[in-house]
Amino acid sequence: MPISGSMNTGPSLTFVDCEIDASAGAGGGSGQMPAQARREVVISGKRVKTVDVHAHCIVPEAAQIINHSLEAPGLLWSNIGDRLTQMDGSGVDVQALSINPYWYRAERDAVVELIRMQNEALAGFCAAQPDRFVAFATASLQYPDLATEQLEHAVKTLGFRGISVGGSVAGEELANPKFHPFWAKCEELGVLVFMHPLGTRELEPS
Repeated sequence: MPISGSMNTGPSLTFVDCEIDASAGAGGGSGQMPAQARREVVISGKRVKTVDVHAHCIVPEAAQIINHSLEAPGLLWSNIGDRLTQMDGSGVDVQALSINPYWYRAERDAVVELIRMQNEALAGFCAAQPDRFVAFATASLQYPDLATEQLEHAVKTLGFRGISVGGSVAGEELANPKFHPFWAKCEELGVLVFMHPLGTRELEPS
């Protein structure tokens, strides 16, 4: 269920949950959820701002570039109204959105367009909801030189302050020296790196 196109004229976002969230019963589902007042988190008598850094979405138009299935088991789809209701009920003020890196086996030409589309969609959506959402950029780490360029563009042009990566890159350890230039760029730009706690289902040849 895509988010309303009235928020931006580009590709839409759809909220999803990964298998970790689904197994924990934290999914959104596709049904309409009743609105509720925002829960406030108070510590020692002081209202604190809470940020959920493990929140997923997908850009369907981008996924279609590599024929990625949008019906993967374990994903619970929700619209923006449901997601805001969940956040309010849980006392979450802001969610930091990320997209599971299902593209780590994609070809270079395809992933150039895919990453561009994803990052522009994330930036546009968060700009329209700046008080509730921020986002981690995406990059094609299977091509470290390209990933470094994508990261720099995301930060300097689109305004991202962080990037998400998988626990491995199509089976390659993140400590592999081939990725050193990418990590150096992360350090240079001072961005937060969010590493998804489990591996994700990789793109399989069709």
